[in-house]
Amino acid sequence: MKKELLMGNEAIARGAVEAGVSFVSAYPGTPSSEIPATIAKIADRYGIYMEYSTNEKVALEVGIAASWSNLRTMVTMKHVGVNVAADPLMTLAYTGTEGGFVLVSADDPSMHSSQNEQDNRYYAKLANIPCLEPSSPQEAKDMTIKAFEISEKFKLPVILRPTTRVSHSRGDVVLGDIREKNSVKWEKDPKRKVTLPANARVHHIELLEKMEKVGEYFEGSEFNWIEGSGDLGIIASGVSYNYVKEAINYLGIKAEVLKLGTMHPLPRKTILSFMKKHGEILVVEEMEPIVETEAKKIAQEEEIKVKIHGKDILPRYYEYSTMQVAEAIGKLVGKDVKINSIDVSEYMVPRPPVLCPGCPHRASFYALKKAVPDGIYPSDIGCYTLGALPPLSAVDTCICMGGSIGIACGLSKALKDKKIVTTIGDSTFFHTGLPAMVNGVYNKDDFTIFLLDNRTTAMTGHQPHPGTGKTATGKDTPILYPEKIAESMGVFTRVVDPYNLEETIKALKEAVEHKGVSMVVARRECALIRKTKSEPYYIDEEKCIHCFTCVNKLGCPAIVRDGDRVYIDEKFCTGCGVCAQVCPVQAIKVRK
Repeated sequence: MKKELLMGNEAIARGAVEAGVSFVSAYPGTPSSEIPATIAKIADRYGIYMEYSTNEKVALEVGIAASWSNLRTMVTMKHVGVNVAADPLMTLAYTGTEGGFVLVSADDPSMHSSQNEQDNRYYAKLANIPCLEPSSPQEAKDMTIKAFEISEKFKLPVILRPTTRVSHSRGDVVLGDIREKNSVKWEKDPKRKVTLPANARVHHIELLEKMEKVGEYFEGSEFNWIEGSGDLGIIASGVSYNYVKEAINYLGIKAEVLKLGTMHPLPRKTILSFMKKHGEILVVEEMEPIVETEAKKIAQEEEIKVKIHGKDILPRYYEYSTMQVAEAIGKLVGKDVKINSIDVSEYMVPRPPVLCPGCPHRASFYALKKAVPDGIYPSDIGCYTLGALPPLSAVDTCICMGGSIGIACGLSKALKDKKIVTTIGDSTFFHTGLPAMVNGVYNKDDFTIFLLDNRTTAMTGHQPHPGTGKTATGKDTPILYPEKIAESMGVFTRVVDPYNLEETIKALKEAVEHKGVSMVVARRECALIRKTKSEPYYIDEEKCIHCFTCVNKLGCPAIVRDGDRVYIDEKFCTGCGVCAQVCPVQAIKVRK
């Protein structure tokens, strides 16, 4: 058997290939991004259709069509993306699927790169569809394959829910054979695929019957098992299972562990049998007490005398750790475990999140503050959200993808005497910014869209989008220009190079004075994908007056303040020249 060292997300991609996936759609978002990125690299080799859809809702809808055509289909997104895709997902549970349909919802406990840490096991319960949760890269691959089989067996979509620690960990993964793909087959079936109320009422009853059968099937799942022995019983799910194993070893105790991988429906009989053997149970699951609540429900209904612990000694927030779990177990077995935190701050250089050297967004935010110093600045999800931090401090709100323009619509009605300039990225604009712009035009709102177009989906790994002229697999496709879309709606538009501060400031001033919706597109490719690097700049110390405008107003990481001295670290300088335009005494010059 061949083994490879794979990241959890790569293992999921491999599992999809082995399962004979034909169709993959996605919207990138950490911690899910490497799944479609891996598929995109190998799609042509394995005859897989792969696309980055404009948003998660569209990704799910095109996936539904593929599944209804009998093709095995995988749709991937991060946890908040399921919020966008929830509308079709809820109804897909009623209509059912044909070709295996796997929805990967990569959850992000501790919010490493997210605006919340919602627990998407609740979506499985809400839609009433099967959900699997892997604990390792190997299990991530195996569960992906099994998820396709479960989907086709019960004609239901299946959620695969890795979390960040599984998605981004690496481990040995045993590779298997690649299954042949399903043949295309489409059948007209309006009673099933057209969810008129009369049809949907029947579908709901059928869904409940299907899920009863899934529950029975999960009782014998290979992803649930019992190991060890001891008076204390521990139920663990997902990555928490690893922490439990390490904690037991650290404490040197005996405990019987029920490891769960099937999250919905939970295997009731398995849990019941396990609890009957123990007077005390600890449920270890990150985030919400889903397993704990179900265990307590079973114990109450079956009148079992068992004490069930969970969120009384473990938190509902953030990722767990081995020592955190060991401390919780220690409370139950009478072992005092103190987590010794070591202060390493004196050995570490502070590294707050910051826009990259040469990032065009820095120039855009500087120009915005100059052009509209008293404005209100709603913003969005992307690298540019870092514009909220000093010294730029040019982001006032950020709530969800596309929310910036929607917030601007409301502010324009509530605060009629304020200048409102909303910043949004190019990929985010295509994702959900467009409908909000339509809303603004339709309702005669008055605000400016400052569209920061860096020619890529930068924050999640430089994936293409409709404005880049490339598909997911690198093939040429028509470029969509936001300003042309806006112009077709009667929106006042300007396009600028953000590296040209004078031009950008002038365009913003014109836009905010325009009555109605206006748009300024600041177009300059991401500094990390520039193919050429310009000559670096330096500071002429004889001309420098030590006003520190370059440091205090611009904040480029390549500009270093050392006491009363300031200099440019040429290893980091990209030669954008923005700092030279900011310097009031022209002390910053290009190195020739």
